[in-house]
Order: sequence, then C-alpha cells, then structure tokens
Amino acid sequence: MSRIVSGLRELPIALLADRAARAASGFAELGIGDGDTIALLLRNDFAYFEANLAGAFVGAQTTPINWHFTADEAGYILSDSQAKVLVAHADLLPRIAAAVPAGIPVLIVPTSPEICAAYGIADGAARPPRGAANWNEWLQQRAAIACPAPTARPPMIYTSGTTGRPKGVRKERPTPEQAAFLDKMYEIAFGLRAGEPIVALMNGPMYHSAPGLYARIAVRLGATLILQPRFEPEELLVLVERHRITHMHIVPTMFVRLLKLPLEVRRRYDLSSLRFVVHGAAPCPWEIKRAMIEWWGPVVHEYYGSTETGVATWQSAGDAVAKPGSVGRALPGVELRIVGDDGREVGPGTAGEIFISAGRLPDFTYHRHDDERQAIARGDMVSVGDVGWMDEDGYLFLCDRKRDMVISGGVNIYPAEIEAVLATMPGVRDCAVFGIPDAEFGEALCAYVQPEAAARIEPPGVQSYLAAKLAKFKLPKIVEIVDSLPREDSGKIFKRKLRAPYWAPAGRQI
Repeated sequence: MSRIVSGLRELPIALLADRAARAASGFAELGIGDGDTIALLLRNDFAYFEANLAGAFVGAQTTPINWHFTADEAGYILSDSQAKVLVAHADLLPRIAAAVPAGIPVLIVPTSPEICAAYGIADGAARPPRGAANWNEWLQQRAAIACPAPTARPPMIYTSGTTGRPKGVRKERPTPEQAAFLDKMYEIAFGLRAGEPIVALMNGPMYHSAPGLYARIAVRLGATLILQPRFEPEELLVLVERHRITHMHIVPTMFVRLLKLPLEVRRRYDLSSLRFVVHGAAPCPWEIKRAMIEWWGPVVHEYYGSTETGVATWQSAGDAVAKPGSVGRALPGVELRIVGDDGREVGPGTAGEIFISAGRLPDFTYHRHDDERQAIARGDMVSVGDVGWMDEDGYLFLCDRKRDMVISGGVNIYPAEIEAVLATMPGVRDCAVFGIPDAEFGEALCAYVQPEAAARIEPPGVQSYLAAKLAKFKLPKIVEIVDSLPREDSGKIFKRKLRAPYWAPAGRQI
C-alpha cells in the first residue's frame, strides 16, 4: 500500500488526498486561489505533502522557508512572496513570529514525537498554543473540496541569498508536453518510474528544491516514502534494512559522514535492497564517490542542475568510474554550453560559465525581479553562475560557483577544489573555504575546519596536508579550527555567515 511513513506514524495516500482536499477547502475560504502563495515553515512531515497538494487543488503555489532562517530572513520571504497564509510547525513558529506580516493567517502543525526526539524539542514547544489555529483541527472542521486538481504549479523556491537578499524562482505551470518531458527527465535522473514497487527514503530537508521535488514525485508515482526526521548516518542504515529501501536521494556531505562510521558498523546492516541512489546539490570528491560505489555497488548515480533550470545532467556509477570527477552528460533535450569571460563559447578542457538550455522547460522568472532574470540569459539559455568545463565526450566537470571563485593575485581559484581535498583529511568532519580581503593580492583564502569529536587538528597540520596535494597558490592563508560550522541539515554551509566578519566595513583584516 502506497503511504508516507515517519517514525511509528503512517499516512496512506488515500488519506493524504482527503486531508489535502479539506485543506484546499480551508484555503479557498481564506481567499486563496490561482497564482497565490502558501508559505511553509515545516520540517519533514506529513503536513508538507498535505499543504502542497491542497495548493494544487486551488491553483496556488507553495513557498517553503528554510527553518534555520532568522526572523528577519523569514519575514522577508513572507513579505516578498506575498504569502496569503503560513503553515508552520509549532516549535518553529516562536522564533519568527514577530516577523510575520500583519494579516497573514497562521496554521500551526503539532510537532510530531519522532521530530521532537530527533531535535530535542520539549513537549510543550511541540503543541500549538491554546486558541491558535491547529492544523489538524482546522482540517477536520472542513469538508473535502470536490473539484479535481489542475496541473500543479511548481513551488516558488527562494535562492540561498549568498549575495544580497534571496530571490524567489517563480516557474510557469507546465504544459502537458512540458510535464511529459519533465517526467521523462526525472525518470532517468531519479530512477522513479510509475508502476514499479518503490520504497524511497527522504532524509534531506524538503525546503530545498531537489529533496522536495524528489519526495513529491515519489508520492505522486505511488511509491512508499520513508521520512528520516533528521539525517543520522547509522540510523539511515537501520532504515534501509528495516524498510527494504530501494531508492534514495542524498547529498555528498552525507556520504562523508556515512564513510566515517566504523567498518564494523557499516558491515552490520543489509543494504542489498538498494537499487537507485542518486546524489546532487554539490560536487562530490572522487575519493568519496569511489568509496561509496565500492561499498553500495553500482547503484550510486549523480545529477547536476539548479532550482532555475531543473535537472540538466546525469551519470551512472559506471560513467563515474570511467570519468572520475564528472557530473555526467546532458540529459536528452538539454543543451550545455561553456562560455569564457569574453562571452564566447570555449572548447573542450577550458573552464567557463555554464549555460543551460531552457527551451523545452517551463520558463521562470525571479519573483518581482524580472530584470535579474534577463541578466542571466543568453537567448534561450541561462546561467546560475556555475563554472565548469566539458571534455571531448561531453562530460561536464564542475569547478565552482562563479560568485564563490576567489581571484588572488590575478589567478582564479576555486574553493570547491580545496574543500574536496580537505574533506579527505583524517579527522576532518566538515570544512569551508572562501575568499577574504588581502592588501597585497586582493583576496586570500581562508579555511574553516570542523574536526571530528575526538580528533586533534591544528592549522599547520591542515596547511601541510594541503601542501602535499595542491599548488602553493591554492593554500589557505588563514585556517580556523571551530567546534561547529553554520549549516543546514543537508550539510550545506552558510558561507556568507563566515565571510561577513571579514568583508564588513570594519571587518577583520589580515
């Protein structure tokens, strides 16, 4: 039976449809209709699917909010997206409540026991306050809406905001032809096919575009979806064995943490049910990728894309072995071009800005920032600032983000390359490399390193390790050892929070 599972709770798909139809009735009462926005401040839970499907019933789009955001950051998205309602978990709302614009109704979802256990949330914080609109009670008080759902509007995802305020990526509702094209792309990239017995695991935060998309497709195609409230490496192995997981979406940081489990722990669990594991969202160091293929077998696949363009490339485990470090070739119907600083297309082996065709995909704009959408276009192709190169066989290799690139003494340096090496250093749990002001060279490199709990790492040791593997100009001038890095559950690090003290008007100088 197709269902969504979280801890000891289950939501059959038939019940999901009924609850979504009730929510749609309530949204319509609030005046929410075609093209309006429903904001979500939710952890991975049933309400995420209920609200998304309800939005489809009334023609609205959802805007998930990163629940790590401050009140100011969340308040900006609520205001900029012109949200007409906010659906929020009880424990998350107090942090941003003061920034909720006046007049926006708030529906509060009780925080589930398994989420409370995963995040150490007190029972009192998990319950909606007395007198507040309780999501579950609100649904029960409404009759299910009768009209069928139109083709769903894609959620409006806000970019990470590394430079300036985040921008909402607002996509058009796909035509039937575009919807069929997208389904074929996702079938190739994610391995999710209608009619197949699929048990998928979702452990990444669904406020991100890729995990949310993957989870919604799995449910739409009739898969059983297992939610891991918070990624924990050994628990992931437990869930794979317990539920006989066949499909999974994951990110490279999770690979790193899985590989750092003791060998006896890794061998303890039966993972033979896995058929299609796909990763993306960030470059994966080849050493990490190779180790995962050796452990899990040829089930580890990879894609590359962006919130704006969707999935653009894909490769199998065999492709990865044949082309170490690549992120695959363009999917059928997708075109890639590499453009140099002079605006001309460059040949194989030369790095440049990656442009992706958008002709067969639903078009998009940046909500209330059409000018910025036009600024990234070249005809029907767009770039989101990624830098890479293609080989003679059409395999794409990523260097870094254009905005993350460091120019030191006139030389382009890609922090992702340095991070990939540093991630392999024994005792390193996570790291971030970025540019900081330098009086002599314009910019210098700074590395923040988070050690494993029992590891002893010193800055000179980090620099020595890198010096044996990288050119001298790629070595960080400053190395900071920290207990933790500002990151999301996916492992993505908020680099802008690390950069800010150095680039502020009265920032730290070196």
